[in-house]
Amino acid sequence: MSTLTIEDLTVAYGDGAPVLDGLDLHIGDGTVLALLGANGAGKTTLLRALTGLVPAGGRVLLDGADLTGTATEDRVRGGLALVPEGRSTVVELTVEENLRLGALWRHRGAARRAAVAEMYELFEPLARRRHAPGHTLSGGERQMLALARALIARPDVLLLDEPSLGLAPLVVAQLLGVLRETASRRGLTVLLAEQNVTGALSVADRGVVLSLGEVVADRPAAALAADPALRHAYLGF
Repeated sequence: MSTLTIEDLTVAYGDGAPVLDGLDLHIGDGTVLALLGANGAGKTTLLRALTGLVPAGGRVLLDGADLTGTATEDRVRGGLALVPEGRSTVVELTVEENLRLGALWRHRGAARRAAVAEMYELFEPLARRRHAPGHTLSGGERQMLALARALIARPDVLLLDEPSLGLAPLVVAQLLGVLRETASRRGLTVLLAEQNVTGALSVADRGVVLSLGEVVADRPAAALAADPALRHAYLGF
């Protein structure tokens, strides 16, 4: 299990107002945290700042180790993994080749083959399409592959940006179910940025609501889902 601590995180683009403004957050012990908020609330910016893809003030700590100022690849090797919005896969490669690429720096030989086999057990549709090029996959299959590529590297903290976007409800339920089961089994810490509030809260332990770059609510997922005033004010339903 790993803990992620965010201290006074601030991100601004150019001379504009901060997108994130002194944000503090602590996530750990295998927690699945749903990061919620309207478009423009700062969810994607937060995930990009955690992985070093945008410059940020403040500190990011993983198990007490300060990642502030380190390169993105060092943060990944240190245990962070990001699945960005858009089903990030190498579409010229097959499913199997994408998975082997994801496992390249973490596993070797028999361990790599076992890791690929584990992903096929988690995502059965991928096993049936293992030799199919990425560009032939459906949207749901491509999102499964993006998630599998992240999980195969055995991250300590998994960051997901809108994994349900544009997918059928049945596929969303399958993806979120695998995420919840894997987090529980591995003790994986997950930060899940989602517009699908109901789906995210159904698998999360905690929910955090962002508004204009600040945390306006941080509660157990069930309590957040049951608060109609907060939902209406910040989540639009």
